[in-house]
Amino acid sequence: MSSNRTLKNMVRNCPGIVRPIPPLSDRSIISVEFDSRNVKPGSIFVAIEGEYYDGHAFIEDAVKKGAALIVGTQEQYCDQLPDKYLQVEDARIALAYLSAAYYDFPARKMTIIGVTGTDGKTTTTNLIYHILKCAGFKAGMISTVNAVIGDESIDTGFHVTTPEAPIVQELLAHMAAAGITHVVLETTSHGLDQYRVAACEYDIGVITNVTHEHLDYHKTYENYVRTKGRLFTMLQETEQKAAGNIRLAVLNKDDCSYPMLKEIVTELHDSLIRCVEYSRTQTADIFVLKEEQTKEGLHLTLQVAGKEIEINSGLVGTYNVSNILAAVGATALGLNIAPQWVQQGIEGFPGIPGRMEKIDLGQPFTAIVDFAHTPNALNVTLETARHLTDKKVIVVFGSAGLRDREKRKIMAAEGVQSADVCILTAEDPRTERLEDILGEMRQAAQVAGGILEKDLFVIPDRGNAIKKAVQIAEKGDLVIVCGKGHEQSMCFEKTEYPWDDRIAMKAALAELLRIDGPTMPYLPTQD
Repeated sequence: MSSNRTLKNMVRNCPGIVRPIPPLSDRSIISVEFDSRNVKPGSIFVAIEGEYYDGHAFIEDAVKKGAALIVGTQEQYCDQLPDKYLQVEDARIALAYLSAAYYDFPARKMTIIGVTGTDGKTTTTNLIYHILKCAGFKAGMISTVNAVIGDESIDTGFHVTTPEAPIVQELLAHMAAAGITHVVLETTSHGLDQYRVAACEYDIGVITNVTHEHLDYHKTYENYVRTKGRLFTMLQETEQKAAGNIRLAVLNKDDCSYPMLKEIVTELHDSLIRCVEYSRTQTADIFVLKEEQTKEGLHLTLQVAGKEIEINSGLVGTYNVSNILAAVGATALGLNIAPQWVQQGIEGFPGIPGRMEKIDLGQPFTAIVDFAHTPNALNVTLETARHLTDKKVIVVFGSAGLRDREKRKIMAAEGVQSADVCILTAEDPRTERLEDILGEMRQAAQVAGGILEKDLFVIPDRGNAIKKAVQIAEKGDLVIVCGKGHEQSMCFEKTEYPWDDRIAMKAALAELLRIDGPTMPYLPTQD
């Protein structure tokens, strides 16, 4: 156990203390917890005020279990627990820094590259990681799909992109112990807003885009952009590192968020010394001179800081051109990686499970599963689908419950306008009535020109919706199921049912072709 894991030392690293407590002991701390059920004798319990619960309600339970210290924001506990309660301004910031202190601030020992944005985060994260590996760096990655530490791959959860701070810091600590020198960390707006990635000591910040999503949480687009922009302000907060500090912001000049983000970067202190901009359509630090899209992938000629670089990739779609540009910015200009390693890293990148993933059981049409679950992602995905077939495009998707309601209407309209056949179905309704969600989507789709039972279908059960799509597909058509991608569950009420769109697609195709295949996963909508 690290000698730094003492109560006295860890509190010394906790920011925002409102009221000091009596001198602390050198008692060893065994964990930092935000869930009282995990508290053990010698734990620090941080009372988080969450969306569905308030950790302060579980303080008594944590004390009974032997917590060495209670950290919270409510003043009354200072008198109730005078020798054990630490009042702070923000419990989430305290949780992040106490977790980082517990693991001896692992991010300070490595170069941390943060990637955020509404769409393209996971692909860009993986592209950067593959370029780093190709260039010979000892690299690690924490993404939507998994965390990669050397040869070890760790599942990061059903619906989680940025885990809570203790998990992030534990993963970073494993990476530092394994000799990792560079980490690519996919970073969500929730992760930024809830300080899950505080104390991650970013060196490079990459923003792919900021489009219509999560407005149920952020309320306005401007708030959403500012939250994403926090990734850049955090570059300024990074402690001095032995390997040096890069402090680089990588910006998408084509995105509507660019003016606001550029202003954030411009207003930062001089310690943020560099900003790299990329563009598909206009002059920038990195921009496209020539772009060719085929069914096999992308062929690009880029100008990178005045030099031409040829890029070949098996990825498809104009949106992946932007993802490639972002990855080039972080690596070629951020880390001075030679062009040949950038080229090889991108060319050898195999793609990501559940991102434009083809499912082929011998059927006479193309079947694809993709993660597109935002208006912008659906738009560019269907645009890409048009490049992959000269026949019909049949799309299956839904919209999640307890999330931004406005995007349901936007996506439904996009579906009927961009595809030949649009099938609306379940996608994580949670505690909302699925009938209400699909009703809103159906109405918006009809306003946009969709005709029920002709080019617009509403099928609540996702398995049956996929079956319908493959049944009506003809030779040369393209069937694409959007919204779940790699995810391994679907939420009805508060229950996560095992679900994988790729297995569902294979089950539907096997039934169509009358061959052996997997059983269609169960959802309660089947009953």
